[in-house]
Amino acid sequence: MTSNEEIVREAYRLAEGDVLDGPGFRALFTEDGTFNDMPNSLTVRGDRIPQALTALASAFPDIHRELLEVHPIGDVVAVELRIQGTHLGGFPTPAGEIPPTGRRIDVPTADLWYLRDGKIEAFNCYNAANVWFAQLGAGPDFESAIETARAAAASV
Repeated sequence: MTSNEEIVREAYRLAEGDVLDGPGFRALFTEDGTFNDMPNSLTVRGDRIPQALTALASAFPDIHRELLEVHPIGDVVAVELRIQGTHLGGFPTPAGEIPPTGRRIDVPTADLWYLRDGKIEAFNCYNAANVWFAQLGAGPDFESAIETARAAAASV
């Protein structure tokens, strides 16, 4: 029998830029399994899961996840890692696509994998989105946020 840790390690292997096997990654999930990008409030379910891998790999074709710590705890596997890669393709955001910058990313991340009967039920990815965007040169626009908040407060 394959352990939960082995299943999670296989998921990471299948998501690497030099392997990128979306259908294989999807096969590790339950039928109704979810991939949850927690900082961006994005949930991908079922057969749309491989699309999330493909979209990320199109922006970072050499994407790699450096696993720092892997802790299986019953049906949960907690992982501390770094998402690394080179920004060579468009990166979608709610405000539009960030064109390729050629910059390297090295983003601290923590993932929680919830398994049931040897399948992934939920994968919650907590990447440091603020670090990710800063490394792409797309830091927060605090000035606009402050102006918007002041205008909203003045209209009340």
